[in-house]
Amino acid sequence: MHVIVVGCGRVGSGLARSLSAEGHTVAIIDKEERSFRRLPSGFTGTTHIGLGFDRDLLIAAGAERAQSLAAVTSGDNSNILAARIAKETFAIEKVVARIYDPRRAAIFQRLGIATVATVTWTTDQIERRLTGIPAANWTDGSGTVRLVEHTLPLAWAGKKLELLAEPGRVAVAAVSRGGAAQVGASSLIGQEGDILHLIVANEASADLAAKLAHGPSAH
Repeated sequence: MHVIVVGCGRVGSGLARSLSAEGHTVAIIDKEERSFRRLPSGFTGTTHIGLGFDRDLLIAAGAERAQSLAAVTSGDNSNILAARIAKETFAIEKVVARIYDPRRAAIFQRLGIATVATVTWTTDQIERRLTGIPAANWTDGSGTVRLVEHTLPLAWAGKKLELLAEPGRVAVAAVSRGGAAQVGASSLIGQEGDILHLIVANEASADLAAKLAHGPSAH
């Protein structure tokens, strides 16, 4: 998978390092050349100096073939602009924007862009969103059941969300659409931009990730 990371601060450099180590191709953008000193000496990705919402720079970073983009600079406006261009100009499927003002989250979700506020942010959650593994927001005390959040893949747009459910393994708890959440919404037809909230038994996690990636027709 080709991933673009916008911002090479502590968050961006850590994310780029982790993704690269897992075998993904990574391009990282920052307006300051010295920021790239945070990357390890063995970093195999590419570095690009400039603004993450510059279309020509994004093309140079591989936006036309990228599957994922994370905008994690220190500025909300820069992050959301880069994320919108990634979605609207280059049709990058998985886009995550880091924000400092959580009140903006609902606005960004209406645009179909997953957001992570800094108070809850971790490299692991961002990486899970980018690579398609559902991100866990809560785990029960025994560690056997999780509440996960996942942006609806394009393969599920127009499909019945009840097809995701498996008795005793997976339940659709709620769906966020247009900035508003609906509880017990498994009867809904999926729409691009939906955020799924799923209750998942640990042993079902891998099967769920595969089903989300390939759509209901593959199962």
